[in-house]
Formats: sequence, C-alpha cells, structure tokens
Amino acid sequence: MSTQTQAIALSGSRKRWLKDRLAQVSVTAGGIIVLLALLLIFLYLLYVVKPIFDAVKVEPGVEFSLLEKAAPDQTLGKTVLLGVEEQNELVYRFADTGEVSFYSLPQQGKLVSSLNIGHEVTSTAQSSSHNLVAYGVADGGVMLVSPKFTVSYPDNIRTIEPQVIFPFGEQPLVVDEEGRTLSQMSVATQGQDVLVAAMTESGKGLLTRFVGKENFMTGELELKSTQVDIPGLPAEVDQLLLTPNLRFLFARSANEVYVFDVRNINKVVLRNVLTMNAKGANISGLSLLSGGNSLLVANDNGQISQWFEVARDGKREFTYIRDFAAEDDVSQITSEVNRKGFVTASSNGSVDIFHTTGGSRLFSAPLATAAVSALAMSPRNSMLLMQSGDTISTFHVENDHPEVTMKALWTKIWYEGYPEPQYVWQSTSGSSDFESKLSLVPISFGTLKAAFYALLFAVPIAIAGAVYTAYFMSSGLRKVVKPTVEIMEALPTVILGFLAGLWLAPLIESHLPGMVILLVMLPLSILLMALAWHHAPKGLRDLVPEGWQCIILLPLVVFVGWLSFALSPWVENMFFGGNARNFLSNELGIGFDQRNSLVVGIAMGFAVIPTIFSIAEDAVFSVPRHLTNGSLALGATTWQTLTRVVMLTASPGIFSAVMMGLGRAVGETMIVLMATGNTPVMDLSVFSGMRTLAANIAVEMPEAEVNSSHYRVLFLAAFVLFIFTFLFNTVAEFVRQRLRDKYSSM
Repeated sequence: MSTQTQAIALSGSRKRWLKDRLAQVSVTAGGIIVLLALLLIFLYLLYVVKPIFDAVKVEPGVEFSLLEKAAPDQTLGKTVLLGVEEQNELVYRFADTGEVSFYSLPQQGKLVSSLNIGHEVTSTAQSSSHNLVAYGVADGGVMLVSPKFTVSYPDNIRTIEPQVIFPFGEQPLVVDEEGRTLSQMSVATQGQDVLVAAMTESGKGLLTRFVGKENFMTGELELKSTQVDIPGLPAEVDQLLLTPNLRFLFARSANEVYVFDVRNINKVVLRNVLTMNAKGANISGLSLLSGGNSLLVANDNGQISQWFEVARDGKREFTYIRDFAAEDDVSQITSEVNRKGFVTASSNGSVDIFHTTGGSRLFSAPLATAAVSALAMSPRNSMLLMQSGDTISTFHVENDHPEVTMKALWTKIWYEGYPEPQYVWQSTSGSSDFESKLSLVPISFGTLKAAFYALLFAVPIAIAGAVYTAYFMSSGLRKVVKPTVEIMEALPTVILGFLAGLWLAPLIESHLPGMVILLVMLPLSILLMALAWHHAPKGLRDLVPEGWQCIILLPLVVFVGWLSFALSPWVENMFFGGNARNFLSNELGIGFDQRNSLVVGIAMGFAVIPTIFSIAEDAVFSVPRHLTNGSLALGATTWQTLTRVVMLTASPGIFSAVMMGLGRAVGETMIVLMATGNTPVMDLSVFSGMRTLAANIAVEMPEAEVNSSHYRVLFLAAFVLFIFTFLFNTVAEFVRQRLRDKYSSM
C-alpha cells in the first residue's frame, strides 16, 4: 500500500473515530439532559408541595400590660371580646364594664382610643355571627356594639382609624318587654335580623327576634320584635348559644345540652336533650366552629368533642363525630375565621391548635404562665391574641395549610353534613364557611379506572392485530396496514375527546342495547366466520391469496355493526319497556351517566391502540425466522409455533407495549376531560363517570389561588401522577428484563 493510500485511510479512520465520538457524546449528553429535566420536574413538584406538610410555627410578638396602658379613669373589668383588625396592627378589647379600647401593636400596645357605651351593664355576650358584643343594660334592653376600622392614605402613609359602631342603633333593643334584668344571653345576627336568647334573674327563658327593614323614605333601619318564652328549659342553665344562621339554640345545663329549633319564633321546638360530656369528665363550655354548623364541647379533662347534624332514617340529629385532646382542662376556646380550625387554652397556660377536617392537633406548647382569660385569632388566622392576668400577648402564627394532612388526603373523613365518613374531592364552594374536601383517593381511583377500561378495550384488539399483522398477514398488505394504524396515533386527542363527548356518548345512550349486542356479537361472529372459512371448500379458500384473508372480515364487521344498532329499538321495547336507561336505574339500581366509563374506554382505547400495536408488532415481527422455521420443521403447527415460540420470544416487547399504553392512558387529559362527567366518584360501574388526576389538574389549576392549599394539592396530584407513571415504568422495565433473560436463549 502506497504512502498516499495509507495517509488517506488513516485520515478516513480519524474522521470516523471523530464522528463516532461526537455521536457518542451527543447521545450521552441528550440522555443526561433528559434525566436532569425529569429530576428538575420532580424537585420542583416537591418544592411546591412541601409547605403543606410544614409544622405550625408560633413565635412571640408584642406583649403589653393593660394596667400600664390604661387611661387614669379607665376600669379594666373582664374581657368579653378580644381581637385585632385585618392588618394585625390595632388590638381591640371589649370589657364587661362597657369600655371599648384600642391598642397599637406597632407602638408596643399604646392605647389609641377608648369609649364607654354609657350604660350600666348587667350581662354580656359575644355574638357567634360577627365581631359583635351584646351588652345587657337596665330594663331588659340589649345594646349591640361592633368595632370598625377605616383605612386611609394621607401623604401616602397608611393610616387605620378605629371606631365603635352600633349596627342596630344606639338605643337599646328591648328584649324583655316587662323590663326584667337579663342575667345571661346569646345573640346572633343575619343580615338585618337579630335573635336574642336570654335568661332573666328570676330564671325565665326568653327568645326575642328583631326583623329589620330599611325605611324607604328615611333610609333608617326599623326593627320589629317578637318575644316568646323558651319552652322546656331546665331549672338551671349554665350557657346559652345561638347559631349564626338563627336556626338552633343550645342551652347547657351541667352535662346536658338542650337543642331547640328556633327557625320559627312562634313555634320553638325542643329537638333533643343530649348528654355530651366525655366519659369521667364534665362540660366546661360550648363553642361553635366557623360557619356555625359544628358544636364544640369542651370538657374539664382536656377533651373537646365535635358534634353536627347527620341525616339518618329520615331525621337530622346532632351526632358525635370525633374528639380532640388538649394538654389540660380547657378554659378558653376560639374558632379560626373561615376555616375549620380552633384554638384552646388550658388552665396551666398551654395552647393547642386543632383542625377538625383531619382530626389533628397541629400545635401544642405552654405560652402562658397563668390561666388564660381571653383568646382570639386574627381575621387572616396569622396572629394569636391571649390575655393572662392583665397582660395581653400576641403571637405570629404560620399555619397556612391546616386542612391538608395525610389523613385528610388518603383516608375517609366525616365532613360536616355528611351521613358517614367518605372519600370526597370538592375543593371550592360559594360559601365562606365551606369545608374543603381534598381527598386524592377519588381522583386517583378515577385515573386507574379510566386506564383499566381503556386497556380492557385496547389491549386485546391491539395485540391480536399486531400478532396477525406480523405473523400471518402478507408483506404487501402489512406495508399498508401498519403505517395506517401508526398514523392514527397522530390524531389530536382533543378531537377524539370532542367526538366521544358530543357524538359517541349520545349514540351509546340512545342505542344502549345495540352497543351491548355489538360487544357480544362482533367477537362471536368473527369466530364463527373463521370456523366457516376453515371448513370452506379448498377451491373457495384458494381464491383469496395467503395473508389476505382478513379482508373478508370487513363486510362482516360492517354488517354486524349495522344489525346490532338496527335491533336496538326492538330489543329495548321488548325487554326494557322502551327505555333501557330507566330500566337500569329503576329496576337494577344501576346509575347511568351519559359520559361514562364505556365511552372513555372506547375513545381512550382508540387513542392507545396505535401505541400498543406498533411496539407489539415490531416485537413479534423481530422474532428470528430460524426459530419459527425450526419449530415448523419439527412438526409443530402454525398455532403451536405462535403460542409456544413466537409469543414467548416477543413477550418482553409485548409487555413493554402494554405498559407504554398504560402510561399513555394514565396521563391522558383531553379525552377524559371531554368524554366524562368529571365527577370524582368511586364507582366501578361501566355506566358511571369519573375524574382523573390529569383532568382534575387541567380543570382546576387555572382557577386555583396561587400558593393556596388548593393550588399546592393540585401540584401534589401532579406529583402522585408522576409517581404512578414512574412506578409503572419501573415495574415494566423489571418484568421486561426478566422475560428477556428467560427467553433470550431460545
């Protein structure tokens, strides 16, 4: 070889080596980038989800003495209502002396202003409806007083001005027309209506309702009152409590709670007398959860129980739901605003934070050295106020996602108003006292259900088609069929979902018997056709070239489909009284949704078939010919060769095809979004709908408040979907490798 030839060969070798190295580096870099992208997605999901599982943080804030900040002529008295405005800057305190005081937290508790209602106070009550205090005054009157804050920006500086308002007039409302002194009471307001339950010093129980109406001419609020006696009250009443919807009155006498229905002031009914104390303990107080639907019963042993109305046997009765354990006997209890949480203070100064949905205690620590006489949460639940002795202490609270716990996400929860514990996803409502229901079980179940029915429809068709195409079909026909099926994968899933929801679902509903007949008759007719073809004369069979026999099935499929739907009205009239849907619902007790699992299975199966078909067909076609030829040479039939040689050798690829189809079905969004009712129910019935993780994210993410519990739980749903696909792919790869190792020696 000449020197020039050697040089050219060496140069070509170097170029090939350089190209090989570049290709190797490029492929390796691409793989690493893909892995990094997946890792970053995983880490970002964790980053967004992590805060919902963070522990509650309570840090000390401003602390000040009421005695040091009080005006010279101010009498402290006992605290009736303690609170803070929305910006956590001004603390207000209503005392049982009629004194209302405002303190500035940025100025270390400086007294900003104070006001006295100007009447001698005989009794007090905090309204369960709003930040409203009722003062019982002489002659059976009641004054309703509330704090109000006005925000202004003089010289671009935010200024908050506190004031005291009388929302129902500055003159006392006459609760007792006979002018008797009120010893205790409870007040609730709804719109312009006021309901007052009171006990006189003589032990008489009164219920007075004021119906407000704005005067058309003057614009003033005019109140019309109706007073009745409360029937069936016990001799000793320790506490009265009205619900904010003006529906129920609770009267506690020792450990018994009398429940009155007070919706109709002229027909007050004693509904129940319930013994609500914990075993071996006595009731120390009653309180209402936010919204007024749940009653919290505190006991002197530190146990707090939750009760709400439950419908059973056609009746609604208050039922024990769950209990919570505080550190010691509960002296104070306050509910969070617009959330189903509450805070308790024990006699030893320990403070506990609970949330009822998950039945969990989120925080417990001693925050005071003496008994707590007043307790309150800020409107945004970000500050805790506590009075111990003459000292008011504030604490900054970080508790943004109390409703999200592992128990609330993955176990049955007894929600307010529900007859029993259930798995429920209902993230939003138009009501401010709504209890979030964020169970991931229904939508995870819906994801698996949709994938199951899709694969139930797709796997037999796709694998059978792949085996026939690769093993029996002629090469000329295969060159047409295989690309055609693979082109199906390019169809946008939004089009499939659109057709499924607007065409297929109504079609199945109107021809339900025909669809059932089709699902039964089509496989049977194909088998009968195959049997008839097998026994047909040889001359007839020779008319069809080898590998083209499937063509004769096309007219059969069209005919069976037409016949099934043509028979549908006759079958429906003959056996189902002319309405198959009503027969399912009324006679069999099976619910029927127009957009159901059958529709999803067909539509999503149609989308999954190309994926499974393509991979499985390649796996079967790639089986070495010497294996099939050797099997046939040894006397095995074509079917024996297929089942005992070809299928076993191709089993790793076929299994991978099925798992790829499963991954596609689990992550599918548009089809399940448009072809189901998107109802997060747990029902295996093929005639009911579902909601999947992917569809749930697509529907609710655009409207979720950023960084809210709802928002982060949606990211958690995405993380669960990520884990699902990761587990499926991991199991698929493990099984595929085992099958490959087992049959690679064939």
